[in-house]
Amino acid sequence: MNPRRIMPVLALLVLAGCGSSPQTQYFMLAVAPQTGVDYQTISFPITVASVNLPPSLDRRSMVRRTGANTVAISGQDRWAAPLDDMIRQVLSQDLAMHLPKGQVLLPDAPLPPQAAHIVVSIAQFGSDAGGKVVLSGSWSLLKGDQEKPVLSRNVAFETGALTAGARGEAAAMSQLLGQLASHIAETLATTPAIRQAGDAS
Repeated sequence: MNPRRIMPVLALLVLAGCGSSPQTQYFMLAVAPQTGVDYQTISFPITVASVNLPPSLDRRSMVRRTGANTVAISGQDRWAAPLDDMIRQVLSQDLAMHLPKGQVLLPDAPLPPQAAHIVVSIAQFGSDAGGKVVLSGSWSLLKGDQEKPVLSRNVAFETGALTAGARGEAAAMSQLLGQLASHIAETLATTPAIRQAGDAS
């Protein structure tokens, strides 16, 4: 074939390929709607000190489990900010909706000496192979400079995606963070050992 005829054809194929590339979409987690449940006061202010993610989730791309030992890392669906930072910020705001004003200190706010620290360790967060959206892991409460947790709990929540696609997945993940916040607030407000730890501080 004449090379002069080949070049325009190749140029058209390249342009067509560029035009068909899916557009990158960016998503954020959001504060869950107020459930109407407010728990009683606790004896000390709290802050979500850190959120620990496994390396497989610690990335801007959205990650979905496709099997027991496989995941899909999206090339188009991305988080608008580091996932651990978003979880920490949104979980703090969710907690503030369940506990009395001033008892939840937002990230990077000045901390009084009696403040307690919540550390969240996440094992799984996102869609699983069965189409459910899952949040599993644990959280611990530490008082002052103590290295040993005053309280630790394992957690596992799941729900269906509210709508199809990454938008529904992000909304479902936000909903699960709201459930985690409600669980933490209820546990803090109803565990006698926590009230005693606060009174002793």
